[in-house]
Amino acid sequence: MAMPEKSFLREWMEEVDEVAQAEVNGKERNIELEATVQRLLELIGEDPEREGLKRTPLRVARALEVLTSGYTMSVEKVVNNAIFNEDYNEIVAIKNIHFFSLCEHHLLPFFGIANVGYIPNGKVIGLSKIPRLVDMFARRLQLQERLTSQIAQCIDEVLKPRGVAVVMEAYHLCMMMRGVEKQDSLTVTSCMLGDFKTNIQTRQEFLELCGRHSLKGR
Repeated sequence: MAMPEKSFLREWMEEVDEVAQAEVNGKERNIELEATVQRLLELIGEDPEREGLKRTPLRVARALEVLTSGYTMSVEKVVNNAIFNEDYNEIVAIKNIHFFSLCEHHLLPFFGIANVGYIPNGKVIGLSKIPRLVDMFARRLQLQERLTSQIAQCIDEVLKPRGVAVVMEAYHLCMMMRGVEKQDSLTVTSCMLGDFKTNIQTRQEFLELCGRHSLKGR
């Protein structure tokens, strides 16, 4: 399948809208950001006072707060001491971690899956913490290359494992909706540390594990 299922994108957009709307009632409004969005609407020739756009500045401001919430997160809070002593020395792989981020060049989304693996060195991390770390770095203005590296380096610093591997596949709306307008172009990035970088067989084992399913094969 060339593209992720539409329901996947629709569910994400609904989640962002629900979270943003819920936060409208419980958070202090970012008036400055709302005013900036209103001015943007005016600059593209729209009337921010018409019925359909009256609450758009508020919604956009809240949505941006959700989509860039990674700036307010910290590794310490995400991991929350969920590191455990364990004498396991084979690959731990967490596959098909769906993520969304914003391209820092055009502020358009890019989205896809992350495959993360590590080889423990006496310690393992709670499995849910890996996707949370992916989200922490993804919910910022990003480049896919940097995002991939940040995830790998973070896990390396937290666990001090024998090796870390991260492979990310993503569709970039800045390539699909504008510019070259290539709707089926998939960007793949990787970061290999430790044994995954120095040992070809170890790297190949991980790539085979995470390569059985991909965005292209959905």
